[in-house]
Amino acid sequence: MQRRLMAEWLGTFSLLATVVGSGIMAERLAGDNVAIALLGNTIPTGAILVVLITVFGPISGAHFNPAVTLSFALRKQISVKDSSLYVAAQVIGGIAGVLTAHVMFDNPLIDPSSTTRSGIGQWVGEFVATFGLVGTILACLKARPDAVPMAVGLYITAAYWFTSSTSFANPAVTIARGFSDTFSGINPANIAAFVAVQLVAAVLATGFFKWLLADQPAT
Repeated sequence: MQRRLMAEWLGTFSLLATVVGSGIMAERLAGDNVAIALLGNTIPTGAILVVLITVFGPISGAHFNPAVTLSFALRKQISVKDSSLYVAAQVIGGIAGVLTAHVMFDNPLIDPSSTTRSGIGQWVGEFVATFGLVGTILACLKARPDAVPMAVGLYITAAYWFTSSTSFANPAVTIARGFSDTFSGINPANIAAFVAVQLVAAVLATGFFKWLLADQPAT
């Protein structure tokens, strides 16, 4: 369990260091060109997910995401106790990753975001992003487990652009990004609604894909 928790901590740490660090770098290099900045934030995030899931998947399952852990708990593939420890490791690791990105780029260590991300459009975007992410994982595990790292990385890369919220799809990521008043930040006042939508989407996706994949043989 210690190794599994360390894998979850380090994986989420690395994910947030990449999300926030690449966001800072992209914003500085792109200037006022928001599209280029978003592209500079998207590609590293998708790429690091492929690496992290490949590396840490055999150790902890590479959740890095309380919504994913919730899905596996509902499927009784992880106990309530273990899932609680996973979520704690993910949230703490994510916040540490944000703070490390701030140190790397000489930003204030703790700098709560002022970026408003709220409203029906944003919430629907988060629902779609999280539902699709959980579905991607569950379907790949049934059909081609070896494809999960690439599928998740590609899904998040696409979802950055086709969802209105730029696809947080992860409560730990959402909480951690509240500490960063940078390109990838979210106002702390908007976090609770994002997290609630993400968890609802994870529950519904788990039930839907259980039904959808029920008669499909595992490979």
